[in-house]
Amino acid sequence: MLLLLLGIAASLQQTQTGFLDRSITVGNRAYHYQVYVPADYASKPTWPAILFLHGAGERGSDGLLQTNVGLGAAIRQNASRYPAIVVFPQVPPDSQWVGTPADMAVAALQQTMREFHVDASRVYLTGLSMGGHGTWYIAYRHAELFAAIVPICGWVRDFPMFRGSVPVVPGDSASVMTTLAQHLGKVPIWIFHGEVDQVVNVNGSREPAAALKAAGANVQYTELLGLNHNSWDAAYGSDEFVRWLFAQQRR
Repeated sequence: MLLLLLGIAASLQQTQTGFLDRSITVGNRAYHYQVYVPADYASKPTWPAILFLHGAGERGSDGLLQTNVGLGAAIRQNASRYPAIVVFPQVPPDSQWVGTPADMAVAALQQTMREFHVDASRVYLTGLSMGGHGTWYIAYRHAELFAAIVPICGWVRDFPMFRGSVPVVPGDSASVMTTLAQHLGKVPIWIFHGEVDQVVNVNGSREPAAALKAAGANVQYTELLGLNHNSWDAAYGSDEFVRWLFAQQRR
């Protein structure tokens, strides 16, 4: 037993920390992504994990750009606020967080959970703008993975700027919100959106928030007065939000 414990301790001490380059192959295509590992990783036996989905402006194939906006920027500003393993996949140009890119994001998360000591009961999903839409899309299909989800300035129904995307909820559009609430009613959700968002209309969050509340779901909705599209800096910079996030645990 002593030798086993010493071996685990040695393994932890050798783990690299900071923003690390990783890749995963899905459908015979390799995708680059980043994993953030806290500097004190060796100090704890397990860690929460966050899957972060970037917006349309960070699409690419370099595997790096997606860490510069949103959660990556918040971590660089104050790493102590986010004591977690954070996965940063990247959507290829002209793609969205649906279909294969969504599968890739989930695969990157699962690969990270195998590589690092992640507490499977404390895995969270969040994204901004196009990634907010992706948060709804992935959560709808993999609700069992997440202790909480945080869509920021996202949307559920298609709108003109992103028309043709795979719907979050397949089937009759009249029942979209009811079906969404049925699928996600047991997952803690905090939705953020800027009041005067000129890129993604605020109704993209108001409508699912209202449907989830009507269904008795565990949902909070924060509409940030006077803010345009960038509501993510305020959300990820909120101590109240961080306390709430890490208090959520899947049972």
